[in-house]
Amino acid sequence: MAGTDEVGRGCLAGPVVAAAVILKTKIDNLKDSKQLTEKKRELLSKIILENSFFGFGIVSNLEIDNINILNASLLAMKRAILNLESKPALVLIDGIHKPDLDVPMQTIIGGDSIEPTISAASIIAKVYRDNLMTVYDKKYPEFNFKKNKGYGTKEHFQAIALNGACCIHRKSFKGVEIR
Repeated sequence: MAGTDEVGRGCLAGPVVAAAVILKTKIDNLKDSKQLTEKKRELLSKIILENSFFGFGIVSNLEIDNINILNASLLAMKRAILNLESKPALVLIDGIHKPDLDVPMQTIIGGDSIEPTISAASIIAKVYRDNLMTVYDKKYPEFNFKKNKGYGTKEHFQAIALNGACCIHRKSFKGVEIR
């Protein structure tokens, strides 16, 4: 059984990232990545990666602008599931929507808080995306991506107003103006 979840749906910049996880062993303290500190997420991410089959799916800001965020989230999940090295008999999905795949799937509202495989996917996807945004911060330091991770903080909106959008911003999102 695999679990899948995505992160970065509400961001103004960067990709949406999904992970799919098949746990090889029970891992304690798994929960929704948003309920964990950064330090705890990073520690659990290492444990999950060492004790699971996993796949990531990434959908760029350009793809998001072309197909919308819901479709991009589903595409990221589809890519993550297809990137698993082992085909799951069942995929548990956080939320109410299923990606277009010929695999048995079950949606679970709030699944990232109650289903360990979905929690694990949430954690490794969040750590992966956060690390990616830290890399982007080196290229675009004026947006402080290492701190805001692309989310629409007051500071981030001010940086967009001052500098205009950069090439990783989602141009179709409200508050992201092209200069």
